[in-house]
Amino acid sequence: MSRIGNKPIDLPAGVNVSVSGRTVTVQGKDKTLTYEHRPEVSVKVEDKQVVVERANDQKQTKAYHGLTRALVNNMIIGVSEGFKKELEINGVGWTARVQGRKLALNVGYADTRELDIPMGVEVAVQGNKIAITGAEKQAVGQFAAATRAQRPPEPYNGKGIKYSDEVIVRKEGKAFAGGGA
Repeated sequence: MSRIGNKPIDLPAGVNVSVSGRTVTVQGKDKTLTYEHRPEVSVKVEDKQVVVERANDQKQTKAYHGLTRALVNNMIIGVSEGFKKELEINGVGWTARVQGRKLALNVGYADTRELDIPMGVEVAVQGNKIAITGAEKQAVGQFAAATRAQRPPEPYNGKGIKYSDEVIVRKEGKAFAGGGA
């Protein structure tokens, strides 16, 4: 039984949801997101709530039921509040800067790593902190992961790009055994 799929989604003020066939459109103050759901489920707007229903009780249909509800909920949160990921750069002389629609990273390589910022995603750099914001949860998370992948944190010195709430488990370096000739 899908417990997530059965929960109705309350609509916050200023958010409008419309359903046309299988296409769900969520409009906020200045953002609009669309999603085409699977034919096994149906989406309805009733009394300032969005309700997702499934056609049968097959295992795959139950999975689509919860998935569709979660995706529509993320769209509603995205247009009303937005999503944000924060990254930190740890390393001496390592920097980041935004140049137009590109994020330029100097993170210890001989060249500057440049990442194209996707549409709908905004990037702000302040010191060694990178803030990635947008209405689409998947796009924000994907760009944050791609940025972190340019130089993942390493466990010995803690250098690299990490999420601001991520904890790097540090390892002890080589121990000198002493002795010798």
